[in-house]
Order: sequence, then structure tokens, then C-alpha cells
Amino acid sequence: MKIVGLTGGIGSGKTTVAGLFKELGAPVYIADVEAKKLSNSSKIIRRKLIQLLGEKAYTHGGLNRKFVADKIFKDPILLKSVNEIIHPKVAQHFKRWVKRQNASYCIKEAAILFENGEYINCDLNILVVAPKAERIRRVIQRDATTKEAVLERMSHQWSDAKKQKLADFVIKNQNLESTQKQVQKIHNTLIRKGI
Repeated sequence: MKIVGLTGGIGSGKTTVAGLFKELGAPVYIADVEAKKLSNSSKIIRRKLIQLLGEKAYTHGGLNRKFVADKIFKDPILLKSVNEIIHPKVAQHFKRWVKRQNASYCIKEAAILFENGEYINCDLNILVVAPKAERIRRVIQRDATTKEAVLERMSHQWSDAKKQKLADFVIKNQNLESTQKQVQKIHNTLIRKGI
């Protein structure tokens, strides 16, 4: 099975695009969702995050996402350390997941696919882009956060221009109808090429 990486900046619409591929029959792995699950279920991750961030990293309900986000997005070194704890476990989980799939290709959706170098483990990579103002609006609405907080998170991601140099396909996510057509075209290309 071929692995197709899917990435884009925060609020670009990666998850929407992943859902469109899923509707076309492609198995989809959402790395951020699995990272959250593993952060709550893995005793090793829990222990290491508490050592790194303190007891407040977890509450009785699991990972204290707001506390962790507030700390790591203000400190690039801390962010790198957290990623080094979580991402190897996600990579292991993904390899096991792929073995259980039955399709010509699967989608691996990951926010920092290029930044963490994981794109090299994919056969092809798709970048989702959207206007910055629209991305900010989406994240404020989705996460009930502030513009400043969104801009802070954006500052830790590569620019779309830098990512485009590594992408095999770019989806311009401005409206659903156009995005659906772009996804269908890429899907048809992948099937036709036998990827």
C-alpha cells in the first residue's frame, strides 16, 4: 500500500480534505487525533510529559491540553521536546495501522509532516492551503481562542511557500465545491497511476 502524506498549516482544512478522501474509499489516519489518544493511554508518554512539564500536564480527565499548549507554543525548545516524546509513538502506531488496511493507498494527515521530516516516509505528499485570514477565522471559531494565540501557533509552522517545494500536489481550500473537485482529481490520478 502506498502512503500519501496530507498536511497544511493550522486552519487550512486538512481534516476536511482527509474526510473527502475517506468518502472516496481511502483509509485515513489522523496523526493529531492518534497523538491525543496515545497521550492519554500510554503510561510512558504520560510519565515523560509529567517529568518535562510537571503534574499539571494531566488532570483526572487525561492530558491537560490547554496547559500543555500554553507552555509549548511559547517555548520552541519545550515544543521540540514534547514532539520527541510523542511522535515516535505515533509513528509506531501508524506502521501497525497501515498493515491492517486494504486499499491501493492510504492518507496520513499530519500537521507537521514536513517540519518533522516524516514526509520522506510517504510515497507522495499533498499540501492544503487557504488564505491566512480564513485560517485564523476557522481556528478562532473551532478552538474558541484568540487571534494572538492562533498567530503564535502559526509561527511554529513552516510557511506554505516552503512546504509547496516539497509537495507533489497542492489543494487550494477556498470553498467546498472546488476542494471536492481537486480531491477527486488527485484521487483519480493516484488510482490511474496505480499508486
